[in-house]
Amino acid sequence: MGSKTPKKMALTGSARKIKDNAADWHNLMQRWESGNDAAFSAANKIINLKISALSYEKLILDDAASAHEGPDKDKEELERLCSELLDLIEKMSQIQLKMEKLTSTFKGVCDLEDYQHRGENPRPILFHTWPTTLFYEASLKMSEMYKKEVSLKKTIVGEIAHTADQDLLMVYLSCWLYQPYIDSGSKVLLESMLLETGHRTL
Repeated sequence: MGSKTPKKMALTGSARKIKDNAADWHNLMQRWESGNDAAFSAANKIINLKISALSYEKLILDDAASAHEGPDKDKEELERLCSELLDLIEKMSQIQLKMEKLTSTFKGVCDLEDYQHRGENPRPILFHTWPTTLFYEASLKMSEMYKKEVSLKKTIVGEIAHTADQDLLMVYLSCWLYQPYIDSGSKVLLESMLLETGHRTL
């Protein structure tokens, strides 16, 4: 008769909350990337329409008999895309606020640990090597990146519709795509958090 694999004990209390938070971080970052791709696509279409409109205006100056349907149709499409982009950035803002809430939850776990283990040093390790404070610090660092990024994106959204300079429009689009405030360290922090809590295995 084969030996049974021992059952892992179910996590409770702070350990459970930290593990759940790590999974939530992963899900929110996936949702952010999906939202960012959709928003980039909308922003790209807006910029292409604006560049076409600028070219059309030049064409009008050269040819007064050009069709009138073009600019009206483009204007309607531009308004639709701007509305879509505003909706998408609002959803991304909500994701960022949820990231802040996760960070607050990590802080709450740290505060509870401080209360329960005051005077003890070192503090108990809930998983492998990370003290509880490291989860909070990692979450705070990632949250700050996304907070700065969403602020930049809101600025870009406000500027795109009113900018007539093609080069500047391309700079805005590039900034949106490359997300300057979210560096590769965010993925390293997330993967480290997932490894530490057992969501990932080596």
